[in-house]
Amino acid sequence: MADISLDDWVEKLAAELGITDLDLDVDQVLNLAGAAARAVVRPAAPLTTFVAGLAAGLAGGLPADLQDAIDRANALCERQPS
Repeated sequence: MADISLDDWVEKLAAELGITDLDLDVDQVLNLAGAAARAVVRPAAPLTTFVAGLAAGLAGGLPADLQDAIDRANALCERQPS
């Protein structure tokens, strides 16, 4: 397995997908994934982060749009019965 940091991976992935100047808090996205995995089931983690990212992009793709999507997804996870 290649020795690459998550930040480096995100940078490479963004470049491959034609996204420039990505300012992403990797820990914030991983925290959302963890919250979804605990609140629902483990497979909800990648699905939740994907849908939050898609929502942010459709809303305009600005950092504030991503923050709003992450905040709303986290709030939904917190409201799930345990």
